[in-house]
Amino acid sequence: MPHIIAEPCIGTKDASCVDVCPVDCIHPTKSADGHGPAQQLYIDPDTCIDCGLCVDECPVQAIFPKDDLPAEWHKYIAINSDYFKKNS
Repeated sequence: MPHIIAEPCIGTKDASCVDVCPVDCIHPTKSADGHGPAQQLYIDPDTCIDCGLCVDECPVQAIFPKDDLPAEWHKYIAINSDYFKKNS
């Protein structure tokens, strides 16, 4: 079960979560070309190992295990997945 980055990340894009991810599944990183125009950060569901390290690092509490994602943010499951389909 991957983690999902939801609406609170929009406009924030704090990269604390990127720094603690052991499998480099959160993108775009601050050094990536796509970081500036991106609305938020995204977790690759195919790479995420569900370690949960990113959850406590997020200053805006935008990261949730997929099964704990609030109902109003379920659309972010597809948003995270679609980001990696478009950018692969």
